Amino acid sequence: MIRYEYGGDEFVFVELAEEMSLEANFRGMAITRKLRERQLPGILDICPSNASYMIRVDPDQLHPDALIAELKNLEESVSLDDFEISARLVDVPVLFEDPWTHEALMRFRERHQDPNSTDLEYAARINGFKSKGELIEAITGFPYLVSMVGFVPGLPWCYQMVPREQQIEVPKYVRPRTFTPERAFGFGGAFAVIYPVQGAGGYQLFGIAAAPIYDREQRLPDFKDAITFPKQGDIFRYRGITMDEYESIRKQVEDGTFRYLTKEITFTPDEVTENPQRFSENVLGRLYE
Repeated sequence: MIRYEYGGDEFVFVELAEEMSLEANFRGMAITRKLRERQLPGILDICPSNASYMIRVDPDQLHPDALIAELKNLEESVSLDDFEISARLVDVPVLFEDPWTHEALMRFRERHQDPNSTDLEYAARINGFKSKGELIEAITGFPYLVSMVGFVPGLPWCYQMVPREQQIEVPKYVRPRTFTPERAFGFGGAFAVIYPVQGAGGYQLFGIAAAPIYDREQRLPDFKDAITFPKQGDIFRYRGITMDEYESIRKQVEDGTFRYLTKEITFTPDEVTENPQRFSENVLGRLYE
């Protein structure tokens, strides 16, 4: 059941589902897109999330009760049957088991569920994989939907586009680390993330992204319109790379020539939910054609 809540005088929070699912995220996209198209006076900001969304409203122009009534009408009228999503397919190179995140995670073993193993070893074991290599193959074998962007600027929350029984899930650290390297690739719950900047963190660390997702100086071509790269609705393919390719990409980043490999695609939610395997094969084939 959908829950509508007030957030002080200026915010309305809508919870579409208690747990994340592709269907709930697609429905949130559809509702917030229709809301933007209506351009109601008094709406200051629309912030979609994994299975919810929040709206900032000027109560002098639009009373929150009137907004909630409008949102309930939208919920009844929006259908995913005729909803198309235009998205970027993005190749995201990741160096798994890199020395930098390995050093960081080993510094904080006393805060981990299993101090005697690495994060990859622990994640592989609790998800039923025979080896770290099998886990990495599962992570890189299917694309991810960027279901929301937030927590810190540019951090993408990425939900793998696979049936629920294939979802990889891991808990966060028992106590957070006080240090996480910039561009660290991690997993928490069912979400893959890249840390945009150095800082604290509690997700399991599996590797490091070769290219930035945050560029304050906007030096790189992919950041000419914004200091952050990910957008809600993007489809990321995390691709494992060697140290040689990692160093080559870092050189391109340093000299300002790096560009993400991207392709534009349009798809419907049914294409994902009805046959994730076929959808994955189609989009990855399109990305690397």
